[in-house]
Amino acid sequence: MIIFEFIVELVKEGITGIPLETFLTKNVDDDHVNGKLTVIWRDWDDTLKTHPKMVYVSHVNPYEIKGPHLHTKRDSYFVCIRGKVVFIAKDNSGNFHEIESSEEKPVLVQIPKNIASAHINLSNEISTVLTLADPAWQPNDDEMKDVAFDDYDWKKWKNN
Repeated sequence: MIIFEFIVELVKEGITGIPLETFLTKNVDDDHVNGKLTVIWRDWDDTLKTHPKMVYVSHVNPYEIKGPHLHTKRDSYFVCIRGKVVFIAKDNSGNFHEIESSEEKPVLVQIPKNIASAHINLSNEISTVLTLADPAWQPNDDEMKDVAFDDYDWKKWKNN
């Protein structure tokens, strides 16, 4: 049974949010629902511009912000697999794009190289973010630049 299957693209300079397919899983003995399976990426899907070369998990403490920063060589795809996170990306025209991803409504967020982004945990628990990246990170890389979103209203998330 498919719970969630459609693609919505919020395309602006490659910034996209793609709701993911989620399937209920069933017990082999009596067929009761025992969980769910969410498809993040398949090599035969056309949803990703580049195929990932690295996959990692990061954690964000409650109401904390990661970033903002910009990768000069790396395309990144993020999905929140536990908790609730909002990804904020600033396009090259200076416009902000907000895409929510959560355990209940997983959305794969594409942030292309040279687009600044950050994410904020909106839950009372630690949120977990799965990242697919191309190219893979190496210890001597100097391709990540910290930036400031001084013109962004971070306070609006404090009451959520």
